[in-house]
Amino acid sequence: MAVAERTQVEDIFKIRAVTAPKIGTFGITALVTRLDEEKNDYFTHLYKMDEDGERQLTYNEERLSNIRHSADGRWLLFITKADDKNQVFLLETSGGERMQLTHEKEGVSHAEFSKGGGRVFYQSLHSLKGEETGDIADEDKKPEPVVIDRMKYKADGVGLMEEKYANIKSISISSKTVDTLLEGEENHTLLETLDDGFIYATDRSEDRDFNFSERLFIRRGREDTEIPTQEGGVVQVEVSPDGQRLLIVEMGREYENATHATLHLYDLKSGDKLHVTAGLDRPVGDHLVADTQQSVETDIAKWISNERFLFLVSDHGSVNLYEGNIEGDIKPVLEGRHHIHGMDVGPDFAALTIANHTSPGELYRYDYATGALEQLSRINTDYTEKTLIIEPEDIVYNSFDGTEVHGWFMPPVGFTPDGAHPMIVNIHGGPHAFYGHSYFHEMQVLAAAGYAVLFVNPRGSHSYSQSFVDAVRGDYGGGDYKDILAGVDFITSRYKWIDADNIGVTGGSYGGFMTNWIVGHTNRFKAAVTQRSISNWISFRGVSDIGYYFTDWQIRAEFNDIDKMWHHSPIRYVDAVETPLLILHSEQDLRCPIEQGEQLYIALKYRKKPVQFVRFPEADHNLSRTGKPNLRIDRLKRIVNWFNEYMK
Repeated sequence: MAVAERTQVEDIFKIRAVTAPKIGTFGITALVTRLDEEKNDYFTHLYKMDEDGERQLTYNEERLSNIRHSADGRWLLFITKADDKNQVFLLETSGGERMQLTHEKEGVSHAEFSKGGGRVFYQSLHSLKGEETGDIADEDKKPEPVVIDRMKYKADGVGLMEEKYANIKSISISSKTVDTLLEGEENHTLLETLDDGFIYATDRSEDRDFNFSERLFIRRGREDTEIPTQEGGVVQVEVSPDGQRLLIVEMGREYENATHATLHLYDLKSGDKLHVTAGLDRPVGDHLVADTQQSVETDIAKWISNERFLFLVSDHGSVNLYEGNIEGDIKPVLEGRHHIHGMDVGPDFAALTIANHTSPGELYRYDYATGALEQLSRINTDYTEKTLIIEPEDIVYNSFDGTEVHGWFMPPVGFTPDGAHPMIVNIHGGPHAFYGHSYFHEMQVLAAAGYAVLFVNPRGSHSYSQSFVDAVRGDYGGGDYKDILAGVDFITSRYKWIDADNIGVTGGSYGGFMTNWIVGHTNRFKAAVTQRSISNWISFRGVSDIGYYFTDWQIRAEFNDIDKMWHHSPIRYVDAVETPLLILHSEQDLRCPIEQGEQLYIALKYRKKPVQFVRFPEADHNLSRTGKPNLRIDRLKRIVNWFNEYMK
């Protein structure tokens, strides 16, 4: 039997992402995404999967999304690009060429079959500038100034945003006739279709800059009926098969963006609303962070029948499957050390895409009656069987104030218990995301390079109680910092073969903030790599696409509270930094703009501290997960090389 090979940085080209399961009378479909090294791009294909194996249905080099099955099983609907804009396409399940259904100038972002199947409802954009007159060649265009009169004028991954608003339309499959159903100076979000209408949310407000809530409506004919929801956003709405009830997933604002997502039952006839997850104290949905899943789309809650439904819950490092009924009873039905990142349901079984620490993910069939879980795909089996993959150990420890903290620890590949091995502490972003029971290529790369790896969920992380996830707000660099150091103390005292004088630290986004904070508050770490980080909350407020409200919510510092913003800014503490620091930042990052890295680099270089700054062109905040493949490779190699230089 061949010896398994260590994980390599370039293995991202071998790993496939299996996501977005859908069930219809045609069968079960899923998306499979691969990274193409030669073309330096991502390509997604549609597969049919069942007990007989996997059958590829599309072959173009493109990205697919929004897969839907028509009720009669005749059509598969998906969104992909045509002339550089996303459009709706149909593919007959009996075979034949795809048919482009929409030709929207600004593209399509979401689409659903009508309940009868004869029409498609979809969401597109319209510009307040109106139609352009004539086509001007790019080389003949002259630069024009951009006038800004609103605060939400840019977005990471998008750039400067022309004032456009989402509208809702429908199109006849047979005649191709298009009807505009909702438009205006507000965003209309299509959520569900009904036998006689559709359900949508709108962000209509007199104060757009400070509106972070949506209102929910049913549209029948030209009449709207509002469905009461809490202040905040509406994530998903699902109508029961008999059309009598709704499942509503809401993201409230009681704790701003730290608030748990919740599940509600709404009776369309009586107007009664029941908070199904009121006693759960865990967020519904998938909030886990990983780096190999692409084209992820999942329904958080789905009806099995008129009385029963399934939903996902982030729970103690896992994403688990729960069942509920219209009486308000809920119970877990599929728990484990796993990450369910895709779900769809049929009357007898659910289709789930599941990853874990040693598998990037496959498609499974979960039987309601027996509870049996059957693996349907083996897209990544060849890779996992030939690669030496380390399964981390779960750890639980008490922090400085007795708070229980959960995390994972990986020994290095080839470690010996009588050796002295270096260790890397890896800190997640968010801060309201969480590490968990999922495949993480970056961790495997570090372990294969000879490092033990510690990754924990400090206070602020999801999948635990509401009080735990809220505890970081207003206390960045306080209890969360102590939680991480307590994890280092715990694991180094547990395993004497860890070289306690040879530990590195890295993290991105909030994890980058924390890396910056750590090197300014302790010299315990031998080397550090900060990625897409925050260094100065005062400037962050004015340059980030979310800065003007995120700073209020997270640092709990209003505009004039300079002292509090400065207290929580890592750049304030650069005089204390002695740890060699590598700063990695994307030039098109608008979430944590590159000036945050620039400031920190100049401040450290000015004081003749050991520092290097690397700028990634054509990359935004999501470089490590969705960036150009060559840049993702370069990033990982630089991280390993930096630690090798200072720790080996």
